[in-house]
Order: sequence, then C-alpha cells, then structure tokens
Amino acid sequence: MTPLDLAGYLIAGLMTAVALWRMPAALWGDEEDRRRRALWGCYAGFAVALWTKTRIVRVGLNDSPVTDLSVLIKHYTATIAILAILSYIVAIYGQYADEGDIPRHVRFARLIQQVAAKASVATLALLTVLFFTVVDRSVPSDRFVADHAGQWGATLYMSVFYLYLGAASAVCAYQWALATASAGTRHLRVGLGMMTFAMFIGVGYTVSRTLFLWVSVIDRPSESFALDFDEITEAAQIVLFAFFAVGASVPALSNVRRRAKLWRAQVRLHGLWYELMTAFPDQPFEPPAPLLRELTRFDTPADLRVDRWAADIADAVEKLRHYVPDALFPAAEEAAGAGPLADAYWIRAALLARDAGASAGDAAAVGTQHATDQDGEVAWLARVAAAYRTVTPERARQILESSSATGKEQPA
Repeated sequence: MTPLDLAGYLIAGLMTAVALWRMPAALWGDEEDRRRRALWGCYAGFAVALWTKTRIVRVGLNDSPVTDLSVLIKHYTATIAILAILSYIVAIYGQYADEGDIPRHVRFARLIQQVAAKASVATLALLTVLFFTVVDRSVPSDRFVADHAGQWGATLYMSVFYLYLGAASAVCAYQWALATASAGTRHLRVGLGMMTFAMFIGVGYTVSRTLFLWVSVIDRPSESFALDFDEITEAAQIVLFAFFAVGASVPALSNVRRRAKLWRAQVRLHGLWYELMTAFPDQPFEPPAPLLRELTRFDTPADLRVDRWAADIADAVEKLRHYVPDALFPAAEEAAGAGPLADAYWIRAALLARDAGASAGDAAAVGTQHATDQDGEVAWLARVAAAYRTVTPERARQILESSSATGKEQPA
C-alpha cells in the first residue's frame, strides 16, 4: 500500500466520521439544525465518493461487470454532494429582507438557487450518456485520468464533471471568503477560512486536470508523467478534503463542551429519574429505559431531555409529598444536615412509604427551592442524585419511622 492509498483511507474515514457526527443534529434537531441537513448531505455524499476512490473499493468496482464502475459512482455521489452544499449556501446566504438594497452575495446565492438543481440533473444525465458511449472502457483502469490521458472520449466525460465541480468550488470559495471577512467569532472565522482555502484548491484541481486532459489529446504524455501528474493532483485533493472536513467541524466544536455537559447531566440524573419514573410510570412521555438506551436516543435533543428529566423529578417529588408526614423533611435534615443528602433521604423514605401502601393525603412540607433557573435546578438535582445513590433503604426506613412517631402514622 502506497502512502497515497493510506491517505485515501484516512480521509475517507475522516469524512465518514464527520458525517456520522453531524447526522443526529441534521435529521432530528430543531429548525436551525434541520436547515443544516443539506450540509450533512454534502458530508455523506463526499464520504461515499471518497470510499470509491480507495484502492480496495476502486479495484473491486472497476473489475465488476460494469467496467470502471467506481468512476461513475464517485461522480454520481460527488454531484449530489455538490448540489447539497449549494443548497446549504442558498439556505444560509440567500435569506434577506426584500426591503431596500439586497447585498451582492444574497443576489448571487439566489441566482445559484435557480440554476443549481437543473445543472446537477443535466450533469448527471450527460455523464451517464458519455460514460456508456464515448469512454473507452475495454480495459479496467486503476487511475482513470492517467490511464485515459490522450483519449478524447474520457477527456470530454471528465471535462463535463470538472466544469460542474470547478464552478461549484468557485461559488463556495466566493461565499465563504465573504463570510470569513464578516465572521464574528474566532472559531467561525478559522473554520470558514479553512473551507475557503479548500475550495481554492478545488478550483486549481479542476482547472489543472482539465488542461492536462485536453493537452494530452493533442500531445499524448508518457505513462510515467501521466501517473505522476495524477498522483500529485490526487494528493492535492486529499489536502482539500482534509481542510474541508476539519474546517466544517471547527464551528461545531464550540458546542462540544456544552454537549459534554449535557451528557454528564444525563449520566448523573438517570439513576434517580429512572427509579421515580418506575414508581410513576404514567408520568414520562416514554417508559424509562436503561442509561445506555437513553444516551443513544436521537429523536430528542439532549438539552430538551435533561430539562424534561428535571421536570419529571420535580413532578414525582410533588406526588410523593402526599404519602409522607410533615415531619419527614425535618427528620431528613436532622439526619443529613442541610444539603442534597437531606433531599435524597426524603425521596428514598417517601418511596418506601408509598411502596408500603401509605394512603394519599395532604401534601407534606418539603425544603425550599435551591435554584433560580433551569441550569441551577439541574445542577442541584445532579447533586441530589449522587447523594441518593449512597442512601440505603435501611437508613431511609429509620428516618421514616422517626418522623412517623411525631407526625401522622405511616406504615414502616
């Protein structure tokens, strides 16, 4: 395996990782995330295209009953990926109020919107016709451009694809260069700058390869020169996709810390939430599931799930107040002192009372509110959940019995 082959596998894996990472937000996120579905389609399309360029996949497809099939699949998926990224650019930069002068980049984006889909369909149709009619596929190729240098049919076929690819690269470079200059945050500016640089490489890649192919028709190059040129430009394309994948991920990395915080909150709250929802199964929207299953639910954003769990816990505590005496919370505070352990004692003892068959009555007194906003409430509940894991049923039963002696009678 050559270094270029190894780099091909690495960049295909990187693009696949980016596509998988961004998939949940694109498919199941809010309205803003759904608008980024087009960008995710670009990642996914290019990931497939890059895998068709890897040696094992390339050779396997090219030796199939449809000779050089990897080339056609690669160009199909790349064309779809390009349409997706053009759609994303239109969605991001084509929105503007109709009143007053419309900025140039907005007018340009709207023009792209009018021609992108038609150009993509025309490109796919023309590529298909040329591939099966004028391209010489009598012998499977390994490096398509190098192997077909000097052949007018392959030159025409590749020129159609490079025209589409080069035009799209120029559009992206133009829009992202403008966006880079006006970006308000550093991470966004860095990410857009890397993507702009990648698109400039893309323009150079398509222009150089198109010129090489047409010059080769007039003056056919040696086999070694053609292969060297193919490998050099192929290496440039790998650099292109590396900058594109990393640049597209840099702005999203600003949310990694927040997502990690939400993930930790779910891990910390799950034990307490699961026991309370098991006690009150009609309360949650869905039956409570083990932690791993909850963490892999992609139909609900993590922040909404954490907020929902906090509300579920609060509602369950409110229901438990009807099964315990007023003296339970002072008894819990006396046993644990002020803090999350007192709440944990109270919840464990209240669950024991309910499970033992205590009849519902008036709501008992509980502790004061410990937070003024949602983040503060989640943080407090996480501390309560951590303390709850340390409370044994025996200790909670002792506290319940001591409170029953001074309050309304409850079964032990």
